[in-house]
Amino acid sequence: MISLNILIVEDESIVARDIQNILNRLGYSVCSIVSRGKDAIEKAAETQPDLIMMDIKLKDDMDGIETAEQIRSRFCIPVIYMSALSDEDSLKRARKAEPFFFISKPVEESELKVTIEKAYSLQNMRSKSRRQK
Repeated sequence: MISLNILIVEDESIVARDIQNILNRLGYSVCSIVSRGKDAIEKAAETQPDLIMMDIKLKDDMDGIETAEQIRSRFCIPVIYMSALSDEDSLKRARKAEPFFFISKPVEESELKVTIEKAYSLQNMRSKSRRQK
């Protein structure tokens, strides 16, 4: 089992706690839970998590897509989007921010486990590729 430190960005506290419980059962650590984009950027800088679980729709001036774009450009931390949204405009915007993966809400434990493992593997391949250049 890989040991990862994960930041959860979710504006619904009950959903955030459910995700935290799932991650803990899977053996992952949650470094923090935040509900606003600005706080996510600050926590990413402070804690340098291995992975970020990001809700697309946040109760803030900055949504999860804009937040993920800023985090990716500043810290190169992989982001997995979580969303109940399925409208095409949101999905197009989200793809431009180059997320690692999307997970539909409600989050299922087995899907989350596989997605995290894929994201971790992809991040490792990208890191190795950058080091070889």
